[in-house]
Amino acid sequence: MSIYLNICNSAKENRKQLAILIDPDKTSPVNAENIARESDKLGVDYFFAGSSLLINGDLETCIKALRSNAEVPVVIFPGNNLQISSQADAILLLSLISGRNPEMLIGNHVIAAPQIKSSGLEVIPTGYILIDCGRIASVHYMSNTLPIPPDKHDIAICTAMAGEMLGLKTIYLDGGSGADKPVPAEMIRLVKEHIKVPLIAGGGVCNANQASEIWNAGVDLLVVGNALEKDAGLIEQLVNMRNELNSPGDGFTP
Repeated sequence: MSIYLNICNSAKENRKQLAILIDPDKTSPVNAENIARESDKLGVDYFFAGSSLLINGDLETCIKALRSNAEVPVVIFPGNNLQISSQADAILLLSLISGRNPEMLIGNHVIAAPQIKSSGLEVIPTGYILIDCGRIASVHYMSNTLPIPPDKHDIAICTAMAGEMLGLKTIYLDGGSGADKPVPAEMIRLVKEHIKVPLIAGGGVCNANQASEIWNAGVDLLVVGNALEKDAGLIEQLVNMRNELNSPGDGFTP
């Protein structure tokens, strides 16, 4: 089954999913191996691998470390058109629809298209929407775009609707790496009400309670990365929360 089809089927069944974001620039190969083994044992759904800016990290090495220590699918979450690897299973082809930078809407995609095509990666066209979650993140600076203010729900809703109408297969609400707080639950709820494609969200999640609030607001796939550097036990807490929400006693399909 393709990764996208699995995401869609899970969303239809209201079965919540969890992705662990690995930044090759912040995660050594040894740490990546440890995270991979722990995530595989606990049952994490996906690894997302990528970074807004790679200085010391190596995407290929990171992906190999994940693949050699876990059966968890690896999805590239690219920060630029150089972050492509045939070692992964899929790539989120991000179109930054919350901004007005043409390079992030189509320019970089044109440059990367031949390499992505030849890589054999499953391509998941994704409407990427940046939300202001209390801190200017690397992605805001590198993309040269302004995030949507957290109280401007109408802008987020209309942007997500437009992305779906353009044929994008998922919508991704992101507060960016190191966000002070998660994407507001009310914004998530309203966006979810207005789209039919799967909804992904990430940024600012530091504990299982925040994860639960975001999942309950309507997110189908939650992405957590930065917080793992401070709390090694967070993966288990998040998986336990996901499993609790997906248990039959809570009205979800297991």
